[in-house]
Amino acid sequence: MLSKIKKPYVIYLAEVIYKDITDIKKNNLDISNIDAIEGFIGTKKYEEISSGKFHDDWFEYLKDNKFIDKDSGEKIPDETIKLLNVQKDATVKQLIKYPDLYYAKSSFPLEISQRAFDFLWRMCESYELWCKETGQSEQLLLNITD
Repeated sequence: MLSKIKKPYVIYLAEVIYKDITDIKKNNLDISNIDAIEGFIGTKKYEEISSGKFHDDWFEYLKDNKFIDKDSGEKIPDETIKLLNVQKDATVKQLIKYPDLYYAKSSFPLEISQRAFDFLWRMCESYELWCKETGQSEQLLLNITD
């Protein structure tokens, strides 16, 4: 019987982003990964992640469960919680929005959207690399790292 692979907590965000982008691509088979990532920008999930709400809700859930991992039953180390806070801060900074910096003919910001796109691309890469390292290549649908 295969043992369940323990997923690092810092990979959870990458997995959420990856799966949502994969869903966009599955629903629009003719679009590229670039278009799927751009389609993710502006979704409700993107708004939750970029505002910090995603992490805030997650921290609240963990706090309500006394920081006990639901799969292992073990307490999540304080260092891991600190690392997730760093991840939250970095994510919010990378996905920050400045409403006055938009193109006149579109709803995408100038340089800020490229930074957000690059961050999302790196998150997808990270998730794919983790899947490859742990022998879960069947979960790779975007093939960004190929």
